[in-house]
Amino acid sequence: MPPTDRRLEPRRKPRQVRAELTRERILTAAAHVFAQHGYAAGTTNRIAEHAHVSIGSLYQYFPNKDAILAELLVQHIDRGTWTSADDVDLSPGTLEATVRAFVRDAIDNHSDDPRLLRVMIEEAPVSRALHDTIDRHEKLRTAQVRDILVRHPDIHVGDPDTAAQIILFTVEINTHRFMAAPQTVPVETFENELVAMVTRYLRGDQ
Repeated sequence: MPPTDRRLEPRRKPRQVRAELTRERILTAAAHVFAQHGYAAGTTNRIAEHAHVSIGSLYQYFPNKDAILAELLVQHIDRGTWTSADDVDLSPGTLEATVRAFVRDAIDNHSDDPRLLRVMIEEAPVSRALHDTIDRHEKLRTAQVRDILVRHPDIHVGDPDTAAQIILFTVEINTHRFMAAPQTVPVETFENELVAMVTRYLRGDQ
């Protein structure tokens, strides 16, 4: 991952409810503007106008639109949830259902406007907050997946740590890119194919 850029750090941390609401209004407006107009045309002036704040007020919270987009991606990642071992049936014969829960989580976590997802994939710079958020979630999610791998009787992998990383990367990256692309294949078809692939791998099918 490229080094973080301090120019992407938010300028002001809201301490009052009104300030936090203004900050969230700017982020909500930016999400709409980026989705509707694209990143190049999604200027800070346009974002401020849509948020009904002055450009000076916007700059009190964010130094530029790169910082706004980085924060939108932080929020996107933080909203995501993953099924844990305690949430699924770990009895024999339930592997496919367990994998489907993983894949369904990823699909639900990427159900934002596909146009905004494309902007975040293609344009989002790496802020320190984004770097830390990605690192924190990768560690948490990898640990959750590994816990299931070592406890499910139908799973046969040589190295649970490596397998957990492979599954996380495979499911997340493929789902992110699929959900951000123009839909020519039904989501259900994508889900079924991804579930089948991961299930075969975990079951040790030759």
